[in-house]
Amino acid sequence: MPCTSLRLAVALAGTIALSGPFSAPAWSQTSQIPAWLQKHVGTGEGQIAPVVLQRARALYQKRVRKGDVRNACYFAKDATRPSTSRDGSPGRRFYIICEAQKSFRAVSSGYGNGRNLRRASFSNGRQCARHFSNAEGSKLTMGGAYMTAEHRTSFKGYYSQGGQTRPFHRTFLPFDGQGETKNSRERAIGGHQAMFLKWQCRFKKPGSPHADAEGYVPYGRLVNYVGGRSNGCTTWSHSVSQDIIALTKDNPTTLYIYPESKDINAVSQAVKRGKSPAQAGTYWNASCLSAIGTPQFWPKRDLQPIINQWRQSLPKQPPLVLPICK
Repeated sequence: MPCTSLRLAVALAGTIALSGPFSAPAWSQTSQIPAWLQKHVGTGEGQIAPVVLQRARALYQKRVRKGDVRNACYFAKDATRPSTSRDGSPGRRFYIICEAQKSFRAVSSGYGNGRNLRRASFSNGRQCARHFSNAEGSKLTMGGAYMTAEHRTSFKGYYSQGGQTRPFHRTFLPFDGQGETKNSRERAIGGHQAMFLKWQCRFKKPGSPHADAEGYVPYGRLVNYVGGRSNGCTTWSHSVSQDIIALTKDNPTTLYIYPESKDINAVSQAVKRGKSPAQAGTYWNASCLSAIGTPQFWPKRDLQPIINQWRQSLPKQPPLVLPICK
């Protein structure tokens, strides 16, 4: 869906009625999906897998009925898909669905990169995610049910563009989870633009509201990591991030991320028995499953002590002091 159509959806996002289709039974069968949306259901590029859509719609409907959501759009994410599509462009695994406007958009998104510790290696490659967890500090994706929350915009530093020095601000959209995802606030899980400022030095700018006590501000280089890995958050391109922030401003909605721990364990068991996920009645993206072999879920109760011990073993570092820019 083009950005103009999404912006129309943004304008209408706060005006849905809590009747009509929302009074029907929970959507759980592909046949109950509207005809216009069915053409987007599948495992091909730009499509959404049936189980991902079914769970995302059910979560959205539940929250609408409870009165928690009035937004006309909802989100879904399939973290089993690859980072890069066959044509070399960023893989599309995040979905913006606005059923009242009959709009569906599939966009790129990052997933958690994990860590490689001495007691446990749970790092993910750039193309496909194998490891998942809800442990704080794991830097991994956790599938399940979320709701978007308030926006937080923070200053990251200055950078150069077009011969000018500009401030870089990034807006963070926190996700509030439930069940296995309920510690999302503790984990600082949410969505933001797939870009960060790699600090290089600091320069004098006493008139800046971001200057420190000595009048210095950080300066660096913008790094774009669209479609790649992240610290466990969901990341989008600049334009998509702007659309999503506008869509959810003062108007929360739901996000469903696949896979949950039960899905990961089911696929893992199927692979060990020599069966495909489809034969076992579950789902995983075929190309990524071939790449990773067996997916693994690390429960918080098992992984958190390992992460905590690693943190305690780290030597104390002096505060970072950036050099003066030349």
